[in-house]
Amino acid sequence: MILRLDRLLIDLPKPKNPDANGAAAVQELLGGKYGEMSTLMNYTFQSFNMRGRTQLRPFYDLIANIAAEEYGHIELVSYSINLMLTGAAKRDPDPTSTPLSGLKDARNSYHWVAGGLSSLPCDSMGNWWNGSYVNNTGNLMQDLLFNFNLECGARANKIRAYESTTDPTARAMIGYLLVRGGVHIVAYSKALEKLTGVDVGKLLPIPDISNKKFPEAKTHEDKGVHLKLYRFSPEDYKQAGLIWTGKHPEDGQEVTFEHLPADFGAPAPDLDPEPGIGGPLDPDHMKEVLKRMKG
Repeated sequence: MILRLDRLLIDLPKPKNPDANGAAAVQELLGGKYGEMSTLMNYTFQSFNMRGRTQLRPFYDLIANIAAEEYGHIELVSYSINLMLTGAAKRDPDPTSTPLSGLKDARNSYHWVAGGLSSLPCDSMGNWWNGSYVNNTGNLMQDLLFNFNLECGARANKIRAYESTTDPTARAMIGYLLVRGGVHIVAYSKALEKLTGVDVGKLLPIPDISNKKFPEAKTHEDKGVHLKLYRFSPEDYKQAGLIWTGKHPEDGQEVTFEHLPADFGAPAPDLDPEPGIGGPLDPDHMKEVLKRMKG
C-alpha cells in the first residue's frame, strides 16, 4: 500500500511563458523508455513479484522504497509539463474564434487534441508508454543490473532535456531529479557490490558529468540530498539500510538512511483553467453544485 500526500517533492516555480515544444521534450522524462513511468513500474513489479523475499529482504526493501519514491517523480514531471503548457492556447470560450490555432505547430499535438493541455503517458514523440519497458526476470542480479542501467539512461535523458531549455519549471524539476536519480544509481551500485563484491561505484558518474555543474541540482547537493535514501513507511522496509551504507562514491561523504521528513515538499500548484479546451465547468454552476453538496 502507498500513503499519498497532497504535496509535491519540491516547490515548482511557475514559468514566465508557456513552452509547448519544451513540454514535448520533457514528456520523454515521463513516458519514454528511460522515463519515470518506466522506473516506477520496473521497481513496483520487481517488488511485487520477488520470490524468496525472506532471504532477500534487504534487496526487496531497497527496491520497494525506491518504487514508492518514483510515484512522486512521475507526479513532479507531470506537473512540470502541465505548467509549461498552461497559457499555450488563447483563453477564449468562443470556439469560433479558433482559440487553439496557435498550437498547430506544437510538436506533440496529443497535448492539446487529446490531453487538454496536460501531461500524457507517452514519450517526446507521442509514442505511448508500454509494458515492454518493464524488466522483471525473477533473477535478482539481472534485475539490479537492469535497474542500474535504467537509472543511468534516465540521467542521460534528463541532462539532454535540461540542455534544451531555459524554462525555470523544467530546470528546477530536472535539477532535483538528477540528484534523486543519482541516489538511486548509487543505491543499485551498492546493492550489486553487496551481492557480487564488484566495485560498481568506480563506473560513476554516468554520463561523466557532475551534478554540481547544474545550479538547480547543486543547491540540493549542497544540502546533502544526494546522500539520503528515503524510507516511505514508518515501520516497514528498514532493511534497505543494510545496503545503503558507507561512503558516496563521488565525494566520499557518509550516506544516510532516513524516513521522509514530515514537513517535506511543497503544495502542488493549482493549474489555471483553459476555457478554450472546455474547462473548467461554468463557475456559477460549480458554486451551486458545491453549495448543494455542502448542504
